[in-house]
Amino acid sequence: MKLKKKTPTYIDLFAGCGGLSLGLEKAGFFPLYVNELNKDALETYLTNRDEEFPHLRNKFYSQDIKDVISNKEFFKTLFKDLKKEFNRDFKKDSVDVVAGGPPCQGFSGIGIRRSYSVDKKQLPSNHLYQDMAFFVHQIKPKIFLFENVEGLMSARWTKDGVKGEIFKDVLKTFKNVPDYNVKYKLVHAKDYGVPQNRPRVLIIGVRSDIYSDKNDILDALDGGFLPMPEFDYPHIEDIFSDIVDKNFEYGGATNSYPSEPKTFWQEEIRTKKRTIFRKGDPLTEHEYSNHSKRIREKFAYMIENNGEIPEHLKTKKFAQRILPKNWGNKGPTITVTSLPDDFVHYSQARSPSVREWARLQTFPDWYQFAGKRTTGGIRRAGNPRESIFEREVPKYTQIGNAVPVKLAYEVGMHFKKIINTLS
Repeated sequence: MKLKKKTPTYIDLFAGCGGLSLGLEKAGFFPLYVNELNKDALETYLTNRDEEFPHLRNKFYSQDIKDVISNKEFFKTLFKDLKKEFNRDFKKDSVDVVAGGPPCQGFSGIGIRRSYSVDKKQLPSNHLYQDMAFFVHQIKPKIFLFENVEGLMSARWTKDGVKGEIFKDVLKTFKNVPDYNVKYKLVHAKDYGVPQNRPRVLIIGVRSDIYSDKNDILDALDGGFLPMPEFDYPHIEDIFSDIVDKNFEYGGATNSYPSEPKTFWQEEIRTKKRTIFRKGDPLTEHEYSNHSKRIREKFAYMIENNGEIPEHLKTKKFAQRILPKNWGNKGPTITVTSLPDDFVHYSQARSPSVREWARLQTFPDWYQFAGKRTTGGIRRAGNPRESIFEREVPKYTQIGNAVPVKLAYEVGMHFKKIINTLS
């Protein structure tokens, strides 16, 4: 296959189920190579690209980044294979973007379960940023993008450490990659059209030969490395209303669209290759949890009483919230996590389905997810005290871990401008 000379390319490390990649693809980028450790997340990624990008499954993927980094022949072989596959020398005509969001359970407030008395230095996943920096150094893309949770900015290596010391080390590592101008920013996904608050720290490096930095601005937005916010996010009713099934059953599923799209946003999310899914067309991943009678009663009361939970139905679990029909003056206040249990549908006494969860992350309805629908306890969280680092990554968790597609699209469009203007 021959790539057009002007087709921008990217490599996605720690790609998860592919939210960041899908946004870049929508912005016109072509995926050359993907890395993702978890087999279900990787299967989700590849399944959704088998038709358009079959080379990924055939040859151009890896699972454990450690295997890549420790293989002395890897980069030499990769450049050779890419040249053979695409008739382009990526040493001379370099990859445009290398992006990655190393697993963040050690930096997230809820991720590693506060009861685990493990220093963050002991978690192997907390050092993967070094592997990403090494990968960037070997590939020498025009731009690199590191993405992670807000908690990274205040995290400490040890209980007695200094607040923010981990981020300081991460930033220093990327600033030490030769020949890049590096800036960072804490962004909120809602500022870029995503129906979530979802704060994320982005570190961006632009290669010095295409961007000669004359200032010391470290702010990626002020320094021109990120697009200006647009604040044009949809409301929950705009996101869910066309797939509300009045005849839904607990433990059941809605397998076809119950109505036509009601908004332009819904038309877009229901579109694949310029075809809009109509009423009666197949709808996937819209299964309902089989809540207990007590939970149904609790959720119904919350819907009727503005989110309030009656005393006799309160549990030790952290507070659940109703997803509001409209966001109000402050805009989106939620962040999609690895579990839907935190939220209640605005008009039905249930937690959101996988499809609704995916829509909150701006995944289109044609996007399919591999693996279990959900799982719990030790299988999802692991237990570092017992040296159990492997975790199951069911569909809800894959979606919760993803970069929102719309955020990635806006960033990708801006990166294209930088590349076209400066190179």
